[in-house]
Amino acid sequence: MRGIGVTLALPFLDCMQPVFSRAAALPTPRRMLLISNNLGVLPKLFFPTGTGRDYELSPYLKELSAFREQFTVFSGLSHPGVVGGHSTENCFLTAARGPTKSGFRNQISLDQFIAEKVGQVTRFPSLNLGVNIDKANRSLSWTRDGVLLPAQDSAPALFRKMFLQGNPTEVAQQMHRLEERGSILDTLLAQTKSFSRALGQEDRARLEQYFTAVREVEERLNTAREWEMRPKPVTSEPEPREIQDKKLFFQKFELLLSMARLAFESDSTRVVTLMVDAFATPVFELHENHSTTDGYHNLSHHGQAAEKVKQLEDVDRQQMGLLRNLLASLAAREEEGRPLLDRTMVLYGSNMGDANTHDNSNLPVLLAGGGFKHGQHIAFKRDVNVPLSNLFVSMLQKFGLEVEGFGSSTGALSNFEMA
Repeated sequence: MRGIGVTLALPFLDCMQPVFSRAAALPTPRRMLLISNNLGVLPKLFFPTGTGRDYELSPYLKELSAFREQFTVFSGLSHPGVVGGHSTENCFLTAARGPTKSGFRNQISLDQFIAEKVGQVTRFPSLNLGVNIDKANRSLSWTRDGVLLPAQDSAPALFRKMFLQGNPTEVAQQMHRLEERGSILDTLLAQTKSFSRALGQEDRARLEQYFTAVREVEERLNTAREWEMRPKPVTSEPEPREIQDKKLFFQKFELLLSMARLAFESDSTRVVTLMVDAFATPVFELHENHSTTDGYHNLSHHGQAAEKVKQLEDVDRQQMGLLRNLLASLAAREEEGRPLLDRTMVLYGSNMGDANTHDNSNLPVLLAGGGFKHGQHIAFKRDVNVPLSNLFVSMLQKFGLEVEGFGSSTGALSNFEMA
């Protein structure tokens, strides 16, 4: 039938049942967008005065005033033992201690922890994005074994991945590639099991860990085959244009925020990470026909120089504006009669409390949406910080996961209630 230009969609097959029945059995979907700028913000303009619900909005938070009741700002949070200036950027969602120590190895990030617990109930267990990111060295997303997962920085490539269905030939080719990977794993397992008979007890234990990892890969391959046979969602939005010029910092940031929103709207994933790699951002466009006088990193080491501080304030305010527009977009879209924002946690923060001094304490952290009781400034001691991972535990529990700990947490975050 393909020869005469006719194609038919595959029927719903029994082999699809495991993944799709799991998705149907889950409660109302929760979603999470995790954003980090690895050079942070000017702390004096970010943190508000006063605490509780009667706090006074800071200059930066005034950019979000329309959503005051939909977000909470935190002070006095950080990751214990995660110090060393810029080296902490890969630990924002992992809380792995000692990033500057010899032999340091990262650990699983918050998004991958969720992906493991939930399973692949959507086409993509998670999406990892980056603005101007050095993909070989930086990421918010890390596996359980501490392996970096490269970020996607091309909006058009991500759009095609989410929405463009391959023709029958392309689908068949992809299925063949997946089958080939499966056969390689089968061969590896057969050969290794034969080899294991001559091993000692400790080596057998290590090999069993390897078998477990291979079985997990096999399961992911089977799930990928099932999703490859299912039609992709449809969107009325056009494919975005590619932005490669690092100078167009805000345009790239805004575009990837839009892609995250699209991913949630189409239920392509439940978890998205986005690293804003300010460290790798050169001189960039501050406004049309007006650029910064230096690269982002050099600006962040302002030493209180008035001109640098002025430019950084402009940059920070614009980022708050992008965050405001994202919240407005999520609030305007409904899912089952409720704003998408009510089911979407949006975390904005940084591994840097103050980039000017390489301080990794008192991190700027803001959480919007997701169904929490917002509208407050929750302040902890700025000299003896509470683990940021405590907030992560609260978020995991709100996500619907029965967990008591993550990273360096000592429990869920106190004084932060779920609606």
